[in-house]
Amino acid sequence: MAEEELNDLIKRCVKGDRRAQESLYQAFYGRMMGVSLRYTRNRDQAEDIVQDAFLKIFASLERYDFKGSFEGWVRRIVVNTAIDMFRKKKNDFILLGNDQSVEDYAEVEDQTEEDDDSLPQFKASQVIEAMTSLSPAYQTIFNLYVFEKMTHQQIADKLGISSGTSKSNYAKAKRNLKKILINKYMNK
Repeated sequence: MAEEELNDLIKRCVKGDRRAQESLYQAFYGRMMGVSLRYTRNRDQAEDIVQDAFLKIFASLERYDFKGSFEGWVRRIVVNTAIDMFRKKKNDFILLGNDQSVEDYAEVEDQTEEDDDSLPQFKASQVIEAMTSLSPAYQTIFNLYVFEKMTHQQIADKLGISSGTSKSNYAKAKRNLKKILINKYMNK
């Protein structure tokens, strides 16, 4: 969709044009569903995240300033909606190591980084598929660090955990992801 066409669609959505809202939803649903699926194993949950995100998008669309990427703006809302869902359900999954310090994880991270050099290249689709086997905590932190380029402190602030917990969960997620990929694609 051309930028001018998209801007016109956004302006019509702000005015309450239901057809424009449907068109905007259809234009971004697939990509945002892909983003959402990185945060949950469950397709129904992913759809709920996207639905909730679009409600937020339409409610705040008048504040979009037409600067920067609209898709990036939409994506940020989808990611924040996924984070909010996990923050609400934080007790449903365990974020390990809350009482440990960052230094406790340095050795684990160093070992993981060294191990990564020996790991063969996998297709992005293989990695994303393997990520669905990670626990929700590992999956969330891995996504935020790798795909959203957040620092461990930013992740800690978003999820209400310590940065040490974020680092620990990230290191464990990488280690588990490596095992899953090797077992699935190399040990055939």
